[in-house]
Amino acid sequence: MKYSFKNDYSEGCHPKILEVLAKHNNNQEDGYSEDSYCNQAKQTILKKCNQPDADVHFLSGGTQVNLTMIAHALRPYESVIANEMAHIATHEAGAIEATGHKINIISRADGKLDAEDIQTVLDAHYFEHMVAPKLVFISNSTEIGTVYSAEELRALYEFCKNNDLFLYIDGARLGAAITAENSELSLETIATNCDAFYIGGTKNGFLLGEALVITNDRLKSHMRYQMKQRGGLLAKGRIFGLQFQVMLENDLYISLAKHTNEMAKMLSDGLKAMGFAFLIEPETNQIFPIFPIEIIKKIESEYGFYIWEPINSETACVRLVTSWQTKSSIIQSFLDDLKQLM
Repeated sequence: MKYSFKNDYSEGCHPKILEVLAKHNNNQEDGYSEDSYCNQAKQTILKKCNQPDADVHFLSGGTQVNLTMIAHALRPYESVIANEMAHIATHEAGAIEATGHKINIISRADGKLDAEDIQTVLDAHYFEHMVAPKLVFISNSTEIGTVYSAEELRALYEFCKNNDLFLYIDGARLGAAITAENSELSLETIATNCDAFYIGGTKNGFLLGEALVITNDRLKSHMRYQMKQRGGLLAKGRIFGLQFQVMLENDLYISLAKHTNEMAKMLSDGLKAMGFAFLIEPETNQIFPIFPIEIIKKIESEYGFYIWEPINSETACVRLVTSWQTKSSIIQSFLDDLKQLM
């Protein structure tokens, strides 16, 4: 196989991470993210978010952050509101339901939610014979690659506050959202407009790791107990601190995410020039072109990707994902091979 466009975490990690891990490998440190590297990384995160009073916790992956944070935020009878494409609703093996919480699903083709969507759920759940919606879950960027603008986030958070709801942001691809074309987002913008969010590392050049940032004081207490009970308190937490510090201190995190989006833009522009349509207009590093099934069958022997959904008997939408490691030569090779099949 020439290359896989299946995801943005198939490679190992950025070389600078390997360098810093090797450099500090023999140093003794406290465990469970109470080491000097994690403490330094936490301060860097708080500074970039401009949230000196926020809490920062490190966990290994997105699913673990989501189930731990949501379980921590909700009472047993409370539920989560999410888009039908949300990661918690599609790719976490019922992790949220396993914590005892129902997910109230909203269908929207762009992967987003707004105040009107949420209000429909609130209106339908009005007394004690039903679950009580309490937490709004969104991803930025979404599972279909779209991005919440700063204005959309502000409006959504204002609605949540006015209705006593928590707003939690899955930031698995937060770097892609921040560096999207014409984006006005920053870590500070994100942190100001939600109750909790996480900075995704796994899908942006880390070996593993996500940084959960909790800004709402109501959600801070005893979080480490919740992490421990759910297997999220890693003994060798130093691996998180070293990675986040090297990625954030000189904005390497941002530059890698920007490169990821640039490669996706090169790919989508090339496909548009060849006349292909898209399920939704590309914004970040996940793009969804529509190919003839005949071409899909021919090119999937050389390139890895997922078939997202059938369009009709002759065409289907596929998902192509670029990463921090994707090279322009790979993009050009894919486009050239596609042209030969047309």
